[in-house]
Amino acid sequence: MRKLLLPAVAAFLLTAGPSVASPTVRMEIVHYFRGCHVWSRTSGPSARVTVPRGTKLTIRVSCPMDFDLSQVAGPALNLGSRRLYAGTATAIVFRRRGVYRLLAKNVKSSVEAGLETLGEDNTLTLTVRVT
Repeated sequence: MRKLLLPAVAAFLLTAGPSVASPTVRMEIVHYFRGCHVWSRTSGPSARVTVPRGTKLTIRVSCPMDFDLSQVAGPALNLGSRRLYAGTATAIVFRRRGVYRLLAKNVKSSVEAGLETLGEDNTLTLTVRVT
């Protein structure tokens, strides 16, 4: 048994590389009275982040509204479902270098959703620079 087990363990240890988890950046869409919603990290409708290749971006909707997510610049991403629902999160992995631009637009206006805001609803923009 030892003759079979030892070579298998040695082969595994020689071929198994170090386990490195990809970094994760978390962004949240939150309800705000001026303009309806903002990115939590910036408290504004526009955000910019620079991340290394392989980073996972998690977008969580903490606003009581649903959003449609679209990509308008950069190498093609797998966005999965474009609809982001209130209280849920989605993850996007940036595998290629480049500058990406994403838009998050609420599906219903704040008036249709029964929310009070000051001013017009805004569209959120997120620029991600991947190095």
